[in-house]
Amino acid sequence: MKKISEFIWPLVGLAAVVVSGYFLYQELKSTSLSAIWGAILAIPPHRILLALVSTLVAYAALAWYDRIALLHLGVRHISWLFVSLCSFTTYALSHNIGASVFSGALVRYRAYTAKGLSAAQVAVLVALCSFTFFLGTVSLGGLTLVLDPHLLSRLEGKLPAVFTDPKTALVVGIGMLAFVALYVAGSVLRLPPLHIRAFKLEYPRPGIMGRQLIAAPLELLGAAGIIYFALPESMGVDFLTVLAIFLASFSLALASHAPGGLGVFELVFITAMQITDAAQKDAVIAAVIVFRVFYLWLPLLASIVIVLMFERSRLAAAVGRNETPAVPEPPVTAPGLDAHEIEHKLKEKAV
Repeated sequence: MKKISEFIWPLVGLAAVVVSGYFLYQELKSTSLSAIWGAILAIPPHRILLALVSTLVAYAALAWYDRIALLHLGVRHISWLFVSLCSFTTYALSHNIGASVFSGALVRYRAYTAKGLSAAQVAVLVALCSFTFFLGTVSLGGLTLVLDPHLLSRLEGKLPAVFTDPKTALVVGIGMLAFVALYVAGSVLRLPPLHIRAFKLEYPRPGIMGRQLIAAPLELLGAAGIIYFALPESMGVDFLTVLAIFLASFSLALASHAPGGLGVFELVFITAMQITDAAQKDAVIAAVIVFRVFYLWLPLLASIVIVLMFERSRLAAAVGRNETPAVPEPPVTAPGLDAHEIEHKLKEKAV
C-alpha cells in the first residue's frame, strides 16, 4: 500500500508549478517572445561556447560524484565511461522529473545492479551522492554569504526581513562554513557519527571527503557558469552574485518538488536579479532559457537514447546469460541520508 507522502509530494510539486507560474506570468506578461528570441540571438558565440563548456564541467563533476561513491564502496571494476553515462542519465532524468533522490536512485539501481552491485550498495551510493551535492550547496552558499552578506537583500520584500538582514546572512554563512569544517574535522579525526534528531552524519575516509570538497562545488560552479556566460556583459553582474542567486533559485526549485523546478527557478532568479528595464529582463529570460536548454532539455533527450541503448544491451545480456562480476561488501553507512530507507524504496519500486 502506498504511503500518503507518495501522493502528497507530487501534489506539492504541482501546486508549486501553478503558484509560481501565476506569479511568473505577472512578472513576464509585458514581455514579447520576439524580444526574448532577439536577446538569445544577441548572445555572442564565444559566450555560448563558454556556457557549453560550463555544462560539460558540471556533468563531469556529477560523474565524479558517482566515482567517489564507488570508491567509498571499494568498487573499482566499473569503467569511467559506464559511470559517466550512468551519472549523466541519472541527473538528466531526475533534474527534469523532480524528486531527484529517488528518481535518480531507480536509474542507478538498474545500471549498477547490472554490474553486480546489490540494492544495499546502490542505496549507499545514492546517499553519498546526495550528501555530496548538499555539501557543495552548503559550502558555496556559506562562502557567498560571508563574502557578500548583502546578497539576500535582493529579495527584500519577498522574504521576511530577518532573512534579508546582512547581519543575519553573515551569521548563517558562518554557520554553514562551520558545518563543513565539522565534517572535515570529523573525517580527519575519525569522530563517531553525529546525531541531530533523525539526522545522522557519518564521516567517510579523508580521501573520500577531500574529493567531495572539490567535486561538489565544481558542479555548482559549472551550472551557475551557464547562466553567467549567457548574460550580457553590459549588465555588469559579477559571478559571485550570479552564483548566489543561482544557489538560492536551484535550492528552492528542488525543495518545491516541481518537475525540473519549473516556474520556481525562473521566478526566484528573475526576482533576485533586480531588473531595471525591459532589455535587461529579456536578457535574463534568455539566459535562463539557455540554462534550461544546455543543463536540462538537451541532456534529457540524450539520456532517453542512452536508456534505450542500455535496456537493449541488458536484454541481449539476459539472452546470452552473461554473469555479473563479484564486488566487495558495501560499507553499512553513508553520510546524510538513511541508506536503509533508500534500499527499502529501491526494492519496493524497482519492478
